[in-house]
Amino acid sequence: MDVFGAHQTMAEIGAPRATGAFIIVATIQNLPPGYATGLCIDQAHLPRDPAAPAATSSMNSTPDAVSRPSIRALTLLEGRVLGVLVEKQHTVPDSYPLSLNALTLGCNQKTGRAPVMNATEAEVLTAVDGLKRLSLVMEGSSSRVPRFEHNMNRVLGLPSQSAALLTTLLLRGPQTAAELRLNSARLHGFADISSVEAFLDELAANDPSRVVKLARTPGERENRWMHLLCGEVSASELAQPGEEDEAVPLSAFEAIKAEQKRLADEVSRLQAVVRRMAAELGMEVEEPGAGG
Repeated sequence: MDVFGAHQTMAEIGAPRATGAFIIVATIQNLPPGYATGLCIDQAHLPRDPAAPAATSSMNSTPDAVSRPSIRALTLLEGRVLGVLVEKQHTVPDSYPLSLNALTLGCNQKTGRAPVMNATEAEVLTAVDGLKRLSLVMEGSSSRVPRFEHNMNRVLGLPSQSAALLTTLLLRGPQTAAELRLNSARLHGFADISSVEAFLDELAANDPSRVVKLARTPGERENRWMHLLCGEVSASELAQPGEEDEAVPLSAFEAIKAEQKRLADEVSRLQAVVRRMAAELGMEVEEPGAGG
């Protein structure tokens, strides 16, 4: 029998069963105007276009399945705000999401920040508004005081390990893999440096890249890494292919020699001062290496 003159009967569609996923039929042809349907039908019995892709449950979605969009370069303060929100979610979960006052204090924190800032609440709020337009920050509505939380992992498609590294770079600037492992410990505990490097390589290989390896500066034995959320890095700053971590630049040895000479000159100056004072006091000073 048909339902209010509908073209398809329950027998034609398939009778509901006790098991299986059920859906609500939104429209059946020739129903009286304004009549809401309430037929629960086994989804497996509905006809499906063979060319249509199989439906998947959103419950199984993970950050890895989220597309990695290209977003505009963040300002320095926007990057700081985003990093603070991710950090405080892990370090002070009872206070998260953060109020504007707490967020500003986190941005101006003297420890664990490079560079140190002195942003006002108005400036932080402007940065928050910019991040909200990119869906990287959301404002909660459950409190009379506005509170803010990040949405970085989902928007950028990041697992927790990569998010921890990116956050540490946002807050502290360029760092080596060893420094990142130490400084990100409160966000994620990496087993060793090689695991840090593996996630850094993955972030660098993303499209678009989220981090980049920098060229070593004189005196450095390891390459540092830098995030790209605030813009690209100049070619002169990038690490060159084949650059060995064990190599020490010649300029580093020259710097050591210069420091040794400076220290030797300082020792000579201090010895002269001691001899002059001893002479004024009528004392004898034993020269270095004398006696036996």
